Amino acid sequence: MPTSKDPTAQAVPLLAASVPGPRRVPGRSRLAVVAVAAAAALAGWAILGPLAGLTLTARQGGIQHIGAAAVLAATIVVAFAGWGLLAILERRTARARDTWTVIAAIVCVLSLGSPLTNGIGLGAKLGLASLHLIVGVTVILGLRRTAVSAAERC
Repeated sequence: MPTSKDPTAQAVPLLAASVPGPRRVPGRSRLAVVAVAAAAALAGWAILGPLAGLTLTARQGGIQHIGAAAVLAATIVVAFAGWGLLAILERRTARARDTWTVIAAIVCVLSLGSPLTNGIGLGAKLGLASLHLIVGVTVILGLRRTAVSAAERC
């Protein structure tokens, strides 16, 4: 048995990190983010449109009334696009969470240009911009939380 003075003797501690455990798979959490973003967008639309009485219309190849179906479809597409970009960045970069957050924030801010320029009337412009922010903040904060670090991927 080696003594404590023996320089070649080293204790090998059992580390919890060295024991392989279940790997974190963020799919369910990300699907929940998509669902929460859709629910938040629909709630925002219901408050602005039917409850507050705002007419949410925009010029997009003609005059379009923005209804619940359009809000739901756009939210789901944007949330899944964000999820896809995050998944790609997680596979390709070490700082996926930070890179994705910057890109998503820029996209969210740039998306405000559409309702602010194409909305018909001040109420519609502000209402549609608020829907963009509701979806953007929900998706950014939600998906950022689910990002898998480089250490967790290995």
